[in-house]
Amino acid sequence: MKRAWILPILPAVLASILYGIGFPFCKLFLDQVDPIPMLAFISLGEGLGLGLLRIVQPHRQREASISRLDWPWLLGAIACGGVVAPALALIGLNQTPAVVASLLLNFEIVATVLLAALIFKEAIGRQVWLAVLCVVAGSLLLSLDFSSPLGISLGALIILSATIVWALNRNLARNISGKDPLQIMIIRGFAAGAITLLLTAALAIPMPSIGLILEMMALGFGCFGLGYVLELLALRQLGSARTGAIVSTSPFVGTIIATFLFQDRFNPLLLLVLPLMALGVFLIVVEHHSHLHLHLPSEHEHRHRHDDGHHEHSHSSGSVPANISHSHLHSHEALEHYHPHSPDLHHRHAHTKR
Repeated sequence: MKRAWILPILPAVLASILYGIGFPFCKLFLDQVDPIPMLAFISLGEGLGLGLLRIVQPHRQREASISRLDWPWLLGAIACGGVVAPALALIGLNQTPAVVASLLLNFEIVATVLLAALIFKEAIGRQVWLAVLCVVAGSLLLSLDFSSPLGISLGALIILSATIVWALNRNLARNISGKDPLQIMIIRGFAAGAITLLLTAALAIPMPSIGLILEMMALGFGCFGLGYVLELLALRQLGSARTGAIVSTSPFVGTIIATFLFQDRFNPLLLLVLPLMALGVFLIVVEHHSHLHLHLPSEHEHRHRHDDGHHEHSHSSGSVPANISHSHLHSHEALEHYHPHSPDLHHRHAHTKR
């Protein structure tokens, strides 16, 4: 079965670009707004913007809605990615030199891959590990500042904890990536926004102006909301490790944006980082994972087509064109076959040897 590898990769690349654009603007807002209300309005912007998009989007291909069994995974992702990890990062950043914080934040991709392999049993071969190594090496080069002292402090340990929680968020989100990404992000945006807004009020932190609120909400929708929707689509096709490796190239994109948009000093290390980041993404694009594997009988709901080699069921209401995406509860019979695949919704089987 032939597979167009670039299509699953594309959402992760676009998510990395959107995150890379958003982070430099966050730095601008931090000069005027306390981090906690900033996070609140970015999250609310995600929920509101994507909510409006879901209402007005014409002819949207139907996605599977969140079910009762999905709520534990969704609540875990909201708690980890929307509240706990950002809070830990902010606390740690206030106690840690910027260069140390930047270096430590690179641990997120390592934690993502380790959790994916050890806890969630995702198939990770040498080529993916090499791709992760390239991305981490490139990120470390961008973070290096030999004029600043390095050291491990309580703040540094808190930042490391934040990266682990973010990694857990990505692995939790993988388990609901087959459901409507807009619905997931609308719920997460409003929930995280409400919690951080209540925290802002409880701590009596001054509120920003209406103009800044609208700008932060626009940033939340345009960069982080849409970016996370794309990341969920990538998780659906690629799994946590491969998606994390690609999305973790966002600091490189952010550095380029800051260099040209905000006229930051050009970092000559970018000339070394570019081939490393490109090599990391390339290794994932050309990865070939193929073996005889068994699909056990299962029943689930997600968006699918009938020309992908895994959805050849019939419909009681009549035939559906093979190239039309749709969603409904459907069953899979036991199937054993051989073809290239990644850890998508139908290929999260165990591997005895890698």
